[in-house]
This record gives sequence, C-alpha cells and structure tokens, in this order.
Amino acid sequence: MVTLKQLAKELEVSISTVSKALNNSEEIGEETRKRVKELAELYNYKPNKVALSLKQNKTKTIGVIIPDILNYFLSKVLFGIEREANKHGYNIITCISNESLEKEKQSLELLANGSVDGFILSIAEETQTKNEINHFKDTISQGLPIVMFDRVAHDVRCDKVIVDDFESTYSATKSLIAEGRNNIVFISKIDSISVGKLRERGYNKAILEEGQTPNVLIIKKNDDTQQKIKQLYKKYDKIDGVIAADSASGVIAINMARNFKKKVPKDISVIGFSSKSVSNHSVPKLTIIRQHAKKIGAKAAELLIDRLQNTSETITTEYTTKIVKTTLVKSKSTLLQ
Repeated sequence: MVTLKQLAKELEVSISTVSKALNNSEEIGEETRKRVKELAELYNYKPNKVALSLKQNKTKTIGVIIPDILNYFLSKVLFGIEREANKHGYNIITCISNESLEKEKQSLELLANGSVDGFILSIAEETQTKNEINHFKDTISQGLPIVMFDRVAHDVRCDKVIVDDFESTYSATKSLIAEGRNNIVFISKIDSISVGKLRERGYNKAILEEGQTPNVLIIKKNDDTQQKIKQLYKKYDKIDGVIAADSASGVIAINMARNFKKKVPKDISVIGFSSKSVSNHSVPKLTIIRQHAKKIGAKAAELLIDRLQNTSETITTEYTTKIVKTTLVKSKSTLLQ
C-alpha cells in the first residue's frame, strides 16, 4: 500500500504538502492539490486510520449501545445514527446490551479503551429498574461524551434526545374521549422503563380530567400478550377504547376484538405507539403514535458530533435535551380520521 512518504517522493514535495493537499488546505495551491489528488487516486491511496487516530487522538468512531436489536424502533434509530455519522466522516461500532446492566457496563468498558470518541445509547431495562448510573458518570469523567436517547437517566449530565411520551399519550387519549369513548383502557408491556411510565401518566391525566376511572393493564415480560388482552375483554365487556404503549399490544387489541364481536372502530377505537409497517398487521389498520425513529437517531448523532468537534468551554459545560415531537397518524381503527 502506497504511503504519504512515497507520494511526496514521487511528486518531489514534502509529506506535509501532500497531507494538506489531500485535506483541501488553502495553504496549498490549486494546481498542486490537483496533482497530489490525481496521483493518490492513481495509486488508490487510503489514509492510515490507525496512525491518524494516534496523531489526532481521535478515532472518528462512535460507540452505540442499544437494548434490543430486534426492536423495530431501535433498529430504525440505529439507521438514523449511522447515516448522520457517515455524513460527517464517522463510523459506528454497535453493541447490544440485551436489557442487561452488566452487559451495558461491559460494552462501555470495552469501547472506552481507545476504540471510540464518544457514545450514543439507550439505557437497558435492568439499568433503569436498579437505577444504576455510576458507569455512565465514570465514562463521561474519562472525557468520553455520551448522548442518551429514548430511555434516559435524568441524573446523568449529558445531552439527551427524547420524544414527547407524556404529551402524545395525553393527546391520543383526549382524541378517543372526543369520539365519545367512556371506557378507555391503557395497555402496556413496557411498564418497567421510563417511557412506559410517562405514557401511562399521560393517559391517567387525560382520563382523570374527564372524571373517568383509569383502567390499566400491565403485561409482564413472560406473560402471553394475546391471552392477557383476551382476559381483559372478557372481564370488561364495555371497553370502547384502547391506548397501547407498544405496537404489538395495539395490533393484538384490534385483532382480538373480532373474537368478542366488537367492530373496530364502530364499537371500539384503538391507538398504539408503532411504526407504519407494524400498523399494517391489523385489520383495520392501526392508528399510530409515530416516533420518527430515524430523526431521533440523526439528532443524537448530530449532538454528539457537535460536542466532539467543538472544544469551547461553553459546549463542554452546557447540556441540552432535544424533544422530537411524535405524530398521530390516524387510520381506520379510530373514528376521527
């Protein structure tokens, strides 16, 4: 593989001149830059990233830690992170915590050993349950910035990207009330994580404001979701509305309604947090609260790269929380379309 030194020797210029020309430095004349680039292209020259990272003390790599690669929302966020990172010349290394606190700690330790410049992550369920945050603080103290998204630790001083979980669920519940629904149930499989709790609070606030009684079905990790929703319909035959904190529960709530001779949306309306593709798995199609996952990923990458590239005192001491607004995408599982 050809080196800067070899290019410089053939062009009869200094190594510094070749390096600056390849980086479009204005210190080098246009003609010289053109000669250098043409020869570099001829020899298919590739910069030595290891040597470059040692020299600049930068790897141009971002560590990404997500709880579950099979989660459609998280995979879309990951897509948004990678696309935005690539725009700025950064690569990403992805680790999966599998909702484990220990795995999350191991991933941070592994990548913090000179492999990455900073982290983008969503907190594991076990981490939130145990309220353990010291490993994040330790990483930041090493000079490695962190941007958290979706599931965040509010006691950790870092940049964050979240959605309006409380407000969006509150508004969705209000929209069902506006349809004349009087027996709205909230179904959640994510009660143990922060976003699940925020969504439940939004539902409760809307219901209590109308003088109605909240009805919450919490589905635990090892529960059969279909069986739990079936039991719910058996127990409360007057249910006329469902707000689902996750996509699967919303789809099952629609499909299960037919078993109880409930017509959607004539007899019961259903809204769920979901993506457009998942909403197609129910008949009729699910009205969704769309979270714009790719936008969340892009914003998280943008925040981290801004911090990595700006070394001013202001940017290193002030942190921001960006809220990406959800969109209520109305479909045939609700009356208000």
